[in-house]
Amino acid sequence: MVIQWFPGHMAKAKREVQEKLKLVDFVIELVDARAPYSSQNPLLQQLLNNKSKMIILMKDDLADKKITDEWLAFFEDQNTISIAIDVNNRKDIQKVIQTAKDLAEEKMERLKRKGIRPRPARAMIVGIPNVGKSTLINRLANKKIAKTGDRPGVTKSQQWIKVKKDFELLDTPGILWPKFEEEITGLRLAAIGTIKDQLLAMDDIAAFIINYLKEHYPSLLMERYQIDDDMEDMTEIFETIGRKRGCLESGGKVNYDKTAEIIVQDLRNSKLGPISLEQPNMIE
Repeated sequence: MVIQWFPGHMAKAKREVQEKLKLVDFVIELVDARAPYSSQNPLLQQLLNNKSKMIILMKDDLADKKITDEWLAFFEDQNTISIAIDVNNRKDIQKVIQTAKDLAEEKMERLKRKGIRPRPARAMIVGIPNVGKSTLINRLANKKIAKTGDRPGVTKSQQWIKVKKDFELLDTPGILWPKFEEEITGLRLAAIGTIKDQLLAMDDIAAFIINYLKEHYPSLLMERYQIDDDMEDMTEIFETIGRKRGCLESGGKVNYDKTAEIIVQDLRNSKLGPISLEQPNMIE
């Protein structure tokens, strides 16, 4: 199944990113630590070309630490600077600033040698919707500048933001690519709330989460829902979870839609524990 769309404001954002790239020294790309590869926009990779880049794995606190370390090693093998952060951790925000300064240092030295007056380094911050970009910008600027929200597509235009005297950030709207060729990519991004819930059926997303947990985190599935490894039938699993969580209609019938929503929200809100939905060894 191919999941396809391309909202007009995203097409416009793509053009603007392309035009503004020449104004910046490097790019900060944000991905979700729970699905770092699926949340990398292939359109952006084409646009960025040979531009210096650092990758920030956002929502590090929601991801499996062991798997996150594997992803950092994966990006290092690709000669790409990467760090993982919890946006509410002050030390992590300082780590972002220091890494950005280190990345810009060579460019600043070149300007000095040319006799050009030193200026703050300039970076463009890019990523898919709902990855936490606006929240990170507000933390870096130490004030509320960018709009935040728990739904995709809050930022609609570009703006420059000063980060102390260290560097200037060009904010951009989150950009999705026109379609997902692989259904698994859409399911991962839907599970973590990156794409709008209307694009995929909630019960399909919930079933994907259950199957993934059965294979990779069976103990968390047992702890949260008392689902055994040998329980294979998805209807039976939904019935069990629905009854335990009180998703009942009149007559004691389980409401599957409500059950699916609870499963998805439990993952998004880390009620199941820190979980990563893909690992480097899954990438072909």
